[in-house]
Amino acid sequence: MKVLSIVSQKGGTGKTTLATHLSVEAERHGHIPALIDLDPQASAAKWGDHRAADSPAVVATPASRLKQWLEIAKNNAATLAIIDTPPNTESSILEIAKVSSLVLIPCQPSLADVDAIETTVTLVKIAEKPAYVVLSRVPANTDLDIHARRAIRTNYDVAVAPCQIGNRVGFIHAYNSGATVGELEPNSKSANEIHALYAYIAKQMES
Repeated sequence: MKVLSIVSQKGGTGKTTLATHLSVEAERHGHIPALIDLDPQASAAKWGDHRAADSPAVVATPASRLKQWLEIAKNNAATLAIIDTPPNTESSILEIAKVSSLVLIPCQPSLADVDAIETTVTLVKIAEKPAYVVLSRVPANTDLDIHARRAIRTNYDVAVAPCQIGNRVGFIHAYNSGATVGELEPNSKSANEIHALYAYIAKQMES
């Protein structure tokens, strides 16, 4: 079973949006996903509560129980576990990274957000696990993404995913209805962004 962790110490970076959407996308590509929500706010679990479909399986648990739930997921035939993590927990980030096949670090395209990923990148490197930054909530019709990519490459020895996720209202509608943008608007830019990000991540996890 592969384990994809979505990690950021800063709140509001879109971790839950990525976790829920990538879980559904993984299922669409033949995986049996398990979405494990470690955030005390349980946003991913609440999304699951509103979801009409019975899958993907979503469980809310404290970080201290992560290994047990990964074992449960594996024993129940899950092929991919996606972990939605809480912010501001350095010790937890290191332990989460250690059990991960790949770590995804969402980052909004602002200098404050680029600065905020420093500790996360450092902890993932200590765990010696592959990590990729993905720009999230990128405003349309700006060059903020270009500047953010340049700053990340200058300041950190970490790869930046070539695809990114825009700041689109469709993601809010999707969360509120327990769905994904691909389910509500399959031909939208938002859906295409998720498709592209999943394809990129899946390729990295198989390499």
